[in-house]
Amino acid sequence: MFEIKKVIGSLLMPLPLTLLLLALALLFIAKTNRTSYMLSWLFTLCLWAVSTPFVADKLISPAEAKLRPFAIKKHQEVDYIVVLGCGLSPNARLTANMQLSGCALSRLTEGLRLSRQYPRAYLIVSGAGYNKTTSSKLMADTAIALGTPANKIIQNPKARDTADEALLLATKLVDSKVALVTSASHMARAQDLFAAQGIDTIAAPVQFYSFTNSPEYRRFIASADVLKAVTTYAHEVLGQQWIALRRMIDPQAL
Repeated sequence: MFEIKKVIGSLLMPLPLTLLLLALALLFIAKTNRTSYMLSWLFTLCLWAVSTPFVADKLISPAEAKLRPFAIKKHQEVDYIVVLGCGLSPNARLTANMQLSGCALSRLTEGLRLSRQYPRAYLIVSGAGYNKTTSSKLMADTAIALGTPANKIIQNPKARDTADEALLLATKLVDSKVALVTSASHMARAQDLFAAQGIDTIAAPVQFYSFTNSPEYRRFIASADVLKAVTTYAHEVLGQQWIALRRMIDPQAL
């Protein structure tokens, strides 16, 4: 009964419910244009498929399997802990941590964990923003509120993307021992861009999706959270292809 309740509840969420209603509507649409009709079914089924944990697991898990959480026991010293920026929603009524996205909070949490283990290391928080609010400032304020000394925090507020983050931090980080904190899906591209600036980094990935362990009754049900994860994965694949293209045109680029 519990699993049946969960299945029904999952199917009534906005994404799967909308796709089911769309499929139902397709059953009653005149089939005068057979090609358009079949394509509509194909796109609907494809969207459902890529929104399921089963397909997301096949797409994302191989890349995640190459990464492990930062192993503190393997590294005696770290000079800098670099937390890459993520999303924010500026709102002066809220505290700094409430203006950070879940992605940014996940990265910052790992950065703070490492800063406790390596008290001599500087915590670098990165990322630009909008409306005169930056991701780096919000992360710095949050870190200070949670007990990190302000003099151990360095902000990098002008970085609009990962390439900017690597470029702007290069002079400070070259020849240093650097722990790089970012999402697991983003780690390969981030380390590539930092390496291009001569910065060796130790991966400290967060936000593992772990769809392999999804409950069986959910593996074939479309979910907005899964679709967001697949969208993030697709963004990274496109980002890597963009870097390859830029370097093909100009070997010195990125």
